[in-house]
Amino acid sequence: MDEIDRAILRELQVDGRIPYADLGPKVGLSPSAARLRLQRLIDAKTVQVVGVTDPMTQGRQAMALLGLRVDGDPRAVADELAGRDEVVYTVLTAGSFDLFTEVVCSGPRDLLDFINDVVKTVEGVAAVENFPYFSIHTHRFLWNAD
Repeated sequence: MDEIDRAILRELQVDGRIPYADLGPKVGLSPSAARLRLQRLIDAKTVQVVGVTDPMTQGRQAMALLGLRVDGDPRAVADELAGRDEVVYTVLTAGSFDLFTEVVCSGPRDLLDFINDVVKTVEGVAAVENFPYFSIHTHRFLWNAD
C-alpha cells in the first residue's frame, strides 16, 4: 500500500460514496485510475467498503468497553455475547483480560442492567470491568498516514 492508496482510504473515510470523478483529482489520479486502484484494494481484501451505523443517532447514549476475565473457554463466552443486539464487537485477547466487548445501550441504567443481568450471568464469566465512554460524539477510527 502506497501513499496514493492511503489517500484514497482517507477520502473514503470522509465520504464512502464519493464519486470517482471527485475522488481521482483529490488523490492525484484520473477518475478511472482511482476506480482501478480502489478495485485492486477491494479485490486483495485490503479494503472493504461497508455501511456503518451510528448508535448515537439511534437513541443509544451509553457506550462502554467491557474487559472480561473468563474461567474456561473464552470463545464460548464471546460467541454467546456476540449474538446480543447491545454488542458491537467482541474480541479475544492475550492480556490481563480474556475478552473485550464493546456495548451500546439506551442509557446508563440499561448499561448497568446489561452488565449485571446478561454479561455476568453468562457461564464462564468470572469478572467484568466497565470502561464507559463519555463522549457526545461517536468514535471513528481513521486511517492516518502520519
